[in-house]
Amino acid sequence: MKKEALLYEQLDGQMVRCFLCSHGCRIAENKFGFCGVRQNSGGKLYTHVYANPCALQVDPIEKKPLYHFLPGTYSYSLATVGCNFHCGFCQNWQISQASTRDILLGAAQKEVPARDIVAAALRCCCRSISYTYTEPTIFFEYALDIARIAKENKLSNVFVTNGYMSAEALSMIEPYLDAANVDLKFFKDASYKKICSATLQPVLDSIKLMKKMGIWVEITTLIVPGENDSEEELAGIAGFIAGIDKDMPWHVSRFHPDYKFSDRQATPEAALKKACVIGKRAGLNYVYAGNVDWGNDTYCPNCKKILIKRVDFSILENNIKSGKCAFCAACLPGRFE
Repeated sequence: MKKEALLYEQLDGQMVRCFLCSHGCRIAENKFGFCGVRQNSGGKLYTHVYANPCALQVDPIEKKPLYHFLPGTYSYSLATVGCNFHCGFCQNWQISQASTRDILLGAAQKEVPARDIVAAALRCCCRSISYTYTEPTIFFEYALDIARIAKENKLSNVFVTNGYMSAEALSMIEPYLDAANVDLKFFKDASYKKICSATLQPVLDSIKLMKKMGIWVEITTLIVPGENDSEEELAGIAGFIAGIDKDMPWHVSRFHPDYKFSDRQATPEAALKKACVIGKRAGLNYVYAGNVDWGNDTYCPNCKKILIKRVDFSILENNIKSGKCAFCAACLPGRFE
């Protein structure tokens, strides 16, 4: 469905400037922005992915990953094609890097209105809706309409994002957005430019702004051998997170070869263990390992006892009562029910 986009301005000569994300694309007549889904048509900007999801699925909230936000509940998850990053190691590249031709031909079987997404989430007994798999910023208009209706129906909203949205976009979604998992992929601007065709600072700014807005934030870093696994870079990421909030969870995840990085080795588990040690050394209270069968339990920082025991995305034991440790009554950061 072609729909006029939000967050753009008209310029001379039928040019438009999009300020949905930090690319700030200036788009000529009939051309697309960097994301490949927003097109200048007749001096107006349109999105081609509104109500056109390519993925709809019920997931455990832990899969996002979010470990301190409604643990043990399910989240209705959706995506459209497209992305405003071009990461060579993307794990969902088949949909995130889909071409403009794929979009115009229609990536989904049928149009799915925003209200139908919320109805499906309620029917599936989900506690939240997650905008995930690709970058939710690029289907912002669709996500915003869904999020508004979700709030009316007492559902939470979650972004799984690269954090490259503009401050204007965050301000618009703020009343409806409850939680986000932000990919902090590198701590070097050169790496963001080389591998993602983006820059670092807007991601850091988004994380800070989300925290200031009261959105619950967890961070994920996919550890890619030879790219971001040095002690210096991991310490930089951990130190940045600790400087915002030592209770902000950091998920360090194992990379597996895919897309343009299919010739690389998977992340050695020793590298993940090193990242966990670095995170703890920086003062982070919650560091989790992802895509491995260890390092995903939650412990009380006060009494050190296990609060949530997990296997894969399932919870085997939960010792959090009304947001507090069942053993020492210490308050736990996050949202627990």
